[in-house]
Amino acid sequence: MGLNDLLYDPIRHNNWATKSLIKFCRNQNLTAEQLEVTGVGTYGGILATLDHIVRCDGSYLRRIADTPLDWVDSEQTTDFDTLERWNDELGALWEEFLAKPIDVEQVLIVDNNTRGTRVGIFIAQAINHANHHREQVCAVLTGFGIEPPDIQAWEYAWTHNRIWDLPESERPTA
Repeated sequence: MGLNDLLYDPIRHNNWATKSLIKFCRNQNLTAEQLEVTGVGTYGGILATLDHIVRCDGSYLRRIADTPLDWVDSEQTTDFDTLERWNDELGALWEEFLAKPIDVEQVLIVDNNTRGTRVGIFIAQAINHANHHREQVCAVLTGFGIEPPDIQAWEYAWTHNRIWDLPESERPTA
């Protein structure tokens, strides 16, 4: 097993969790006003935060995979369908990226050519950033009295057969 293999579950969970939250929010039929409500310490409203998650994920991936993603910097107004389409595109691009050798020590120049950082940090930031902002969306939903979806890695594992109950006969004895 190589380094890339270790990244499949975290990256796939990350993409799945964002898509799950986008779909959940779409199905809530939230009003335009609700989509703009913010909470203490949140990035912005629900739609703005989901847009931020997807565009930033695209920005990280574009840099580490050297893949053009024109929509990342576009001024295009987004909706749930657009965000889901972009997130699906990112899922496919992450799969392509992980299928090739990754030099996590490769240096990328960032912040208007004032800093260098390693590719491995971009991967860590992509996962951390999305988790952070998804929790903000969930907090806003909770404020509306809406129970947000379970988007933890455990739920991903259950829905993708990455965890299962052992039959009695296969359980270790104490």
